Amino acid sequence: MPSFDIVSELDQHQVTNAVDQANRVVGNRFDFKGVDAQYERNDHVVTLTAEAEFQVRQMLDILRNELTRKDIDVGCLEEGDIDEANRSARMKVTLREGIDSDLAKKIVRIVKDAKLKVQTQIQGEQVRVTGKKRDDLQQVISLLRQSDLDLPLQFNNFRD
Repeated sequence: MPSFDIVSELDQHQVTNAVDQANRVVGNRFDFKGVDAQYERNDHVVTLTAEAEFQVRQMLDILRNELTRKDIDVGCLEEGDIDEANRSARMKVTLREGIDSDLAKKIVRIVKDAKLKVQTQIQGEQVRVTGKKRDDLQQVISLLRQSDLDLPLQFNNFRD
């Protein structure tokens, strides 16, 4: 029986490359000369540090641009608040990965409401969709691409 998995994954190597490139861009930009501005990455959190709030906002735009260049969907970014203290501003940006249980239940509900002849199973941080026909699975993929979910999805492990 044909099946595929719905996942939300990030290429960690490309994320590291994007953060490093964003650090280089900030170091070379004229409006950041003499400013202590940098990106720090710890697992799924990128911390943006600069001297003022508007500089942190500019750094966020640079980070989005670099992630887009590396083919990473910026929909996975969850921006925190900007904290200003002692002549510095910080913002934590979380990179969301994996499908949490609420989103998985929402995906299952969308597929069931479409009344397609497929079965869905929640398996940890992914959802497996199984059906008798390949066309039904392709309809599920197009349905989920059109739906307004707040996390970018990938469709892996397609088997006939």
